[in-house]
Amino acid sequence: MDLKRRLFLKATLAGSTIAVAAVAGLLKPQQLLAAWPESAFTSKSVADALTAIGGKADHSASASVTITGPDGGIAQNGAIVPITISSSMENVSRIFLVVDGNSFPLTASYELPAGTLPFITARIKMGKTSNVIAICEAGGQLFSASTEVKVVAGGC
Repeated sequence: MDLKRRLFLKATLAGSTIAVAAVAGLLKPQQLLAAWPESAFTSKSVADALTAIGGKADHSASASVTITGPDGGIAQNGAIVPITISSSMENVSRIFLVVDGNSFPLTASYELPAGTLPFITARIKMGKTSNVIAICEAGGQLFSASTEVKVVAGGC
């Protein structure tokens, strides 16, 4: 019982200290949030986004990368389009999700620790019917797969 109480008190004290520091202006919200590649997510083209995030835009289609969209390839609502990405490749370090018809094509970027199964499922926004591209980085090279998703009602 004492161990649970001590852990609770330590956690409460740590949380309170951070809250007081943030309110006092010692910690800015930008310091508390994770870094994100703003230039990649605000790029207007797929090539620019990939160059900003990974240094190169060349990717080759691979049967080892699989992407699936909504049933029948039709999304009734573009605000919530289910996408699943998987890969049978070894040592996948990053996975990117790109929608070439969106005004900002880079939709998601995932960094995978060593030994992680390359499997991602997400819900994304799409403004109109377009190709959704999954790009996996393995061994310093980019491999991709794409699928067309038809959007009935746009979500962006």
